[in-house]
Amino acid sequence: MSAQSGQTGVARAVVQQCLHATLQVKPADSGSEAEWTEIERGMVIYVCFFKKATEDIIPKMVNSLLNMKLCEMENGKLVSVLDLPGNILIVPQATLGGKAKGRSMQYHSNIGKEEGIHLYSQFVSQCEKELTTSDKCLEMGVLVKHGTYGNRQVLKLDTNGPFTHLIEF
Repeated sequence: MSAQSGQTGVARAVVQQCLHATLQVKPADSGSEAEWTEIERGMVIYVCFFKKATEDIIPKMVNSLLNMKLCEMENGKLVSVLDLPGNILIVPQATLGGKAKGRSMQYHSNIGKEEGIHLYSQFVSQCEKELTTSDKCLEMGVLVKHGTYGNRQVLKLDTNGPFTHLIEF
């Protein structure tokens, strides 16, 4: 955040290493059970886009998040999720865009729902594409799983650390 302008970037991500994560992507209703998606060891990425975000930021976000040395090996060495190799669970998280105002949170800087859905889809697709270019990830059967944009979701997470990082773009 710039001290002079008071503006944030165009996107924000929180990254956590995990041993296992399960995300409810569809709640139970009268005719069906809840639907879940899950990953084993890897990284959970919570992502939020702001009003000025465009598709141009997606490659930079994906490159940074997937190549940054944020995952700990058994020997204590930090490596990227691609070098681990680890699975990725992407969770849309609009609350990352909140700003405290008095005793309430406001989300006026967040991108609109339609634009957010589009950028979120592009982010997921770019992550999937990046994994297919890694021989190590292909050999190990690494997966990208993701939540649904604009819906309340339940997350169960076993962290490894905790190592939690906030990254602004």
